[in-house]
Amino acid sequence: MQKTYSTIFSDRFERFTKSSVWPAYVGCLISFIYAVFVRFYQAAGGTIGVPGKMKDPEIINMGSYIAGLAIMFCGFALIMLIKPWSRIVPPKVPLIGGRKIHPLILLTPTLIGTAFLIAHGVSGMIIRALQLAGIITLDFPGFLEVDVHELALWDLLFYEPWFVFIGIMAGLTAAHYAQASGVRQSTFKRSTVIYLILIFLLTALFVMSIIFDFTDRISF
Repeated sequence: MQKTYSTIFSDRFERFTKSSVWPAYVGCLISFIYAVFVRFYQAAGGTIGVPGKMKDPEIINMGSYIAGLAIMFCGFALIMLIKPWSRIVPPKVPLIGGRKIHPLILLTPTLIGTAFLIAHGVSGMIIRALQLAGIITLDFPGFLEVDVHELALWDLLFYEPWFVFIGIMAGLTAAHYAQASGVRQSTFKRSTVIYLILIFLLTALFVMSIIFDFTDRISF
């Protein structure tokens, strides 16, 4: 029976993610670079990439610092997912040493974060493209003064692509972890398709929430 293109792609994706650990290292490195040279830089008062004057710079700077720490933690978490002790508790650990860690314990937060990263990045790029094309206009209440065009370019060409790239690296790492943890092939393939559909829907939700301004209705 001749395989379809979707089956061939699925098989190749499965083989690729099963043997590839480099996305974890690349994701960790890029996260570290972004945290240090973007978030920590802006937390220290750096203005490159911030084309405007903030209303409350101290709060924004603290937010950048916290975001940098979170990004570094996420980068190191990717490395953890490719290590054997992320699947089986090290024998030296009292009481629970040698026990297998259920894949969902680490996959669940990883996949949630991955979905947010990709949806955030793709939706942001769509919104900024629409803004630059003059199709939509946006308000920036956090700024006293802002160069809207420059800010949109920074988002479109730098910030949002970073979200997408890190999301892809995290997703590939999660796929490797799932297979290394013994997730069945049929479950892996079916879950991958469902997950991609959910990311598409989440991206559409993000775009619509900004265009139609109902963000406050879906915020927590």
